[in-house]
Amino acid sequence: MRIATWNVNSVGARLPTVLSWFAEASPDVACLQEIKCVDEKFPTAEFEHLGYNVAVHGQKAYNGVALLSKTPLEDVRKGLPGDPEDDHARYIEAVVSGPKPVRVASIYLPNGNPIATEKFAYKLRWMERLTRHARDLLALEEPLVLAGDYNVIPEPQDADEPASWAGDALFQPQSRGAYRQLQWLGLTDAYMAADGTPGGYTFWDYQAGAWDRNHGIRIDHQLLSPQAADRLTSVTIHRSARAREKPSDHVPVVVELQD
Repeated sequence: MRIATWNVNSVGARLPTVLSWFAEASPDVACLQEIKCVDEKFPTAEFEHLGYNVAVHGQKAYNGVALLSKTPLEDVRKGLPGDPEDDHARYIEAVVSGPKPVRVASIYLPNGNPIATEKFAYKLRWMERLTRHARDLLALEEPLVLAGDYNVIPEPQDADEPASWAGDALFQPQSRGAYRQLQWLGLTDAYMAADGTPGGYTFWDYQAGAWDRNHGIRIDHQLLSPQAADRLTSVTIHRSARAREKPSDHVPVVVELQD
């Protein structure tokens, strides 16, 4: 089973690019983030034409997450538990059916900038909620993949120029500490387990020639429960997607689990 995560940075604006990648890569499951549309505007028919079942948790012009699967999606849950007043569309979860079902979540964690504002406090509260929910999911003792744009640079090796991110919410000690706390529940960072080579970047800003200079960061992660980590065979970062016409500033990351 190949499970992709990709922040597409507006599925409507980049639909031809996104569909062409799907037609070529053909992941079994995909977690999309920052789709930037309400549920009714998501191009469901186009993905169904490629053989996918679709579940969407959208929001007009901002945020938005989706799950796509070649097998039916069951037990679909929209929204991260823990704050009924939080109306940001940043989390969707479902069980991917099949002989060996896997519970998968698509996550778009808050950016948190500027750090001296409520946005950073919201980011940290959101991560606390995610940790509590992940603890509940791990208690089910089933294969689990928490995939998405975490907006966290875990370690200095995950940035081409770490010093340039010192004042950014993505690289603050609190953000990195919250990511470690999530892992300490018993979750495995798939890239670090399967590869771990410095320079496995997943995001390059549109500004200042970041792509041409490889001034990237690794912020798109897939965290696996022990039952999923036992099946991990590889992680592939599809860097070439960043060089396509009208690309997202993120690229797809594909985890392969043994059937």
